[in-house]
Amino acid sequence: MNQQDRNLELNKTRNIGIIAHIDAGKTTTTERVLYFTGRTYKIGNVDDGNTVMDWMQQERERGITITSAATACHWRDYRINIIDTPGHVDFTAEVERSLRVLDGGVVVFDGVAGVEAQSETVWRQANRYGVPRICFINKMDRTGADFNRCLKMIEDRLKARHIAVTLPIGSGDSFGGVIDLIKLKAYSADGDQNTPEPIEIPIPTSEKERVEAARHQMIEKLAELDDEVMCAYLDGSDLSTDQIIAGLRRVTLGNKGIPVLCGSSFRQKGVKLLLDAVVNFLPSPLDTPPVVGIDTRTQAEVSRPVSDDAPFAALAFKVVSDPFVGRLVYLRVYSGTVDAGAGVMNTTRDQKERIGRLLVMHANAREEITKAETGSIIASLGLKSTFTGDTLCDPAHPVLLENIKFPEPVVSISIEPKTRADQDKMVDALQKLADEDPTFKVTYNEETGQNIIAGMGELHLDVLVSRMFTEHKVAAKVGQPRVAYRETITAPARADGRFVRQSGGRGQYGHVKIDIEPNTESTAVEVVDDIRGGTVPKNFVKAAAEGIKEAAATGVFAGYPMVGVKVSIFDGSYHDVDSNEMAFKTAGSMALKAAAAKANPVLLEPIMKMEVMTPEEYMGDIIGDLNSRRGHIVSIEPRGETTMIHAYVPLAETFGYTTTIRGISKGRATSSMEFYKYQELPANIAKTVMESAAVAK
Repeated sequence: MNQQDRNLELNKTRNIGIIAHIDAGKTTTTERVLYFTGRTYKIGNVDDGNTVMDWMQQERERGITITSAATACHWRDYRINIIDTPGHVDFTAEVERSLRVLDGGVVVFDGVAGVEAQSETVWRQANRYGVPRICFINKMDRTGADFNRCLKMIEDRLKARHIAVTLPIGSGDSFGGVIDLIKLKAYSADGDQNTPEPIEIPIPTSEKERVEAARHQMIEKLAELDDEVMCAYLDGSDLSTDQIIAGLRRVTLGNKGIPVLCGSSFRQKGVKLLLDAVVNFLPSPLDTPPVVGIDTRTQAEVSRPVSDDAPFAALAFKVVSDPFVGRLVYLRVYSGTVDAGAGVMNTTRDQKERIGRLLVMHANAREEITKAETGSIIASLGLKSTFTGDTLCDPAHPVLLENIKFPEPVVSISIEPKTRADQDKMVDALQKLADEDPTFKVTYNEETGQNIIAGMGELHLDVLVSRMFTEHKVAAKVGQPRVAYRETITAPARADGRFVRQSGGRGQYGHVKIDIEPNTESTAVEVVDDIRGGTVPKNFVKAAAEGIKEAAATGVFAGYPMVGVKVSIFDGSYHDVDSNEMAFKTAGSMALKAAAAKANPVLLEPIMKMEVMTPEEYMGDIIGDLNSRRGHIVSIEPRGETTMIHAYVPLAETFGYTTTIRGISKGRATSSMEFYKYQELPANIAKTVMESAAVAK
């Protein structure tokens, strides 16, 4: 294959993610896409538990997506690599790592609920990585669906310039299809695999005036955002279909505007127009800027062009322990090519690795290939030391790409093996699960002898524990969920730490003086060397800083990690014979504990942003319940026959909330939440938390 042919193929590749709030219909949309593109021959449904993309036992039992699944299909001579991501906030890491390696996104909204809490979260994640997007307003056949309200919410809550390119024909029970504003055609449904085009119908007479106004508005918005369309628009000439599509593509790739489509995936309406929009508007790898990294030899910034001829560079974005083939590492190839069996360099860990077999994934099915090229999303076997966020590259041209940043866990539980035989199995299982999920942390509490696992929420930990039981066959006892509190200080203070020990022969001596103050600029613990005149050698200052950070990580008065603290080491003393790094490390730890005790320490608790969608008749009871949970009601929005309540609620008060809300509303209300910020814990509750921590010790 010559480079020209390869570029043409690369130009016809789309790496996209389906992202949205839980229950917006991502998996259903993906299943229809796979069916219409001929990738599957039977439509899978979430309710029937037979979807291709939700292949894990846990996903089919719960009816939700837990892990992002990758697949590939073809539409109009284009290859579309798709990652279907979870919508639940507890699995936000799956969305984060998928967006890091994708070129474009399809954001799905529920036609009734519109923009929900997790919709905002995934939108911010996509903004952070500069991912061009198109929107699909799904479930237009649901009672209460409102296309115009969804458009307004996209504008108000997401601050996005939307451009509607399709219109619904009716809504709810009267939803009859969609109108393509670009080609001025109406379609009732999407037929089946054997129907290459949606089933066309005449534009209803009652809709013609609305369609004309909406098309005029689409071209006006496009002209505002694109100079070429503006010139044609000012000339007064009619824009051709190709001109409109080209203009929409430029606007989408530049992240200036967002094309919006609508339909009902479940009823097979609007999905083929969505596929057309994916290939028409979303970028190919050639449309993305060259990936930038650091040359590990010179520390200079280097770029890798999107070309098979460039040196190989790829990012590992997912690790899976497959029960049949072993440890799979998912890779996005940004430049160059790699053969199965090739030696590569993991620059993140400065280790040589060997690519084993190369696989193209279709959910949990696999297709073996001999070579991976630029722009591809593949999985590899044989990478023993590669983890999520690691860079793999050509050893002769080392480069380190930007890692993937994940949020810190907010909930923890204790877990103990039931028998001695389960001990080793449990350690192995927890290690494999932690390898797969960067937001799942495992620690061992020396004082209680318990393993502590931490994650993003109750559901997250529940799923991981269930996987440990079913996939790894480990029997274990699980404790109650505990909140991941944090410690900080509210005033500056000064203290010194002096560690002196004489035990015959050579002694130990370390002495540092520190200033401590709140740091509103960062959540980290920042240690600064402010020593003047060399009263303490640099290597001892560095050791003291390590001691300070270690002490801060385990807390100074309630055992929780400290955040938002700046520490300055400004003086100290040392002994020519007795001083060593270990003594100064201990002195640094002692100084921090002494200073923090004087600096009005407080406990912080995680606050969650919560949204509750409820029929109006239960609104009063739900608001009363939120108030009893120390919740702060932010706003109440009518949404047709339902009401959306926005509130901030402490995480500690949300355990078991799903069950409570079902009881209050007879199963008709739904809720979702995401982490908002850390906030000072009220004194009376802080006292109880500290007493519990003391008992646990």
